[in-house]
Amino acid sequence: MAVDKNLHILIVDDYKTMLRIIRNLLKQLGFSNVDEATDGSMALQKCRERSYGLVISDWNMEPMTGLQFLKEVRADEKLKATPFIMVTAESKTENVIAAKQAGVNNYIVKPFNAETLKKKMSAVIGEF
Repeated sequence: MAVDKNLHILIVDDYKTMLRIIRNLLKQLGFSNVDEATDGSMALQKCRERSYGLVISDWNMEPMTGLQFLKEVRADEKLKATPFIMVTAESKTENVIAAKQAGVNNYIVKPFNAETLKKKMSAVIGEF
């Protein structure tokens, strides 16, 4: 089954440039229903207001990190099935393990391109 390109995607990063980069990559891949949040608590609020088909969140944010945000999403009965991809500049094994244990669906290390994003997204939400 093909993925609906009208899927709502939430991108979360405290760095505006990164939000713009990810938004542009998603646009290249044909996704235009993209919302943004600049920290985990704002993202959590958005998730509670709208249903997202995918969340792409940065790891390093203040005051709520991407990992804390992921744990909140997984602990919420209504949100726990939301596909979640974590983005980080660090490929530390302990971070990958912590994210996996918290229930992340996939993991992307910066820098990345549209092809990498497509592969990771396809693994999580299906081919498109």
